[in-house]
Amino acid sequence: MKRPAKKTATDRSFVVALARGLEVLRAFGPNDGLLGNQELAARTKLPKPTISRLTYTLTKLGYLTQVPRFEKYQLAPAAMSLGYAAVANLGLRHLSQPFRDELMQQTGGAVAVGARDRLSMIYVGQARSSLTVGVQLDVGSRIPIATTAMGRAYLCALPNEERAILMREMREHYGSRWPRIKEGIERSEEMVEKRGFAISVGEWQDDVHAAGVAMTLNDGTGTYAFNCGAPAFRFTEERLINDIGPRLVAMVRKIEAALGGVAAPQPRKSDNKRTKGGKVARVVEGIR
Repeated sequence: MKRPAKKTATDRSFVVALARGLEVLRAFGPNDGLLGNQELAARTKLPKPTISRLTYTLTKLGYLTQVPRFEKYQLAPAAMSLGYAAVANLGLRHLSQPFRDELMQQTGGAVAVGARDRLSMIYVGQARSSLTVGVQLDVGSRIPIATTAMGRAYLCALPNEERAILMREMREHYGSRWPRIKEGIERSEEMVEKRGFAISVGEWQDDVHAAGVAMTLNDGTGTYAFNCGAPAFRFTEERLINDIGPRLVAMVRKIEAALGGVAAPQPRKSDNKRTKGGKVARVVEGIR
């Protein structure tokens, strides 16, 4: 766990104990299974006695389950319900689904929408087919902002001050690798300005190529980003630039039109349910 910034540390409304408890929950990754107090202390940078009290409390509250045989813990259903509730109430995820499905069918690529979580983008919606077997990502998966098409598109869409803060955080995080990573980000800036999308050609994973486009919601809920990716042999750099990227931009423009109430061609939903009058507004607000 990072030390609270000076401003946060002196903020009387900031509850440090709550922040530490949430850090413990965040320490569990999708593939972790069981974690012990020592592992949690290492991941959160919190003292082990503090971790012991936090895991005890979170277990009592039902957010962790203790497995005495291994002296470790795993996330309990109460913790998982928080994530499911958050995903279920993301109106953009539901509204964009038919558009993502359509682009997936057109291109054979996996099409996702994601939001920022610190130095990562976290998938909140994913459309994937058997053709994208090399892209094993799903809802809840995290990918780095700095080296992915989705992350770079998101970064380019941020206001200057917010973007500068994030760039400083990434420079600190990547250390000696930063100059090379920064070059990739600068190339993406030029491409976003010229073409409206960013690409990543094996810069995150050697065998994955993708294009990314950002979208900022006017309701103040923030900036999201979409990507369309596939194994490198399916999406060459040339195809990303001349085909996939432009298609992704067009998809995002359709979603923006739907959000703004502008008439735009809507792809047929995969579940064959038609959108009725007024449904768009309710879905965007998370009311289903």
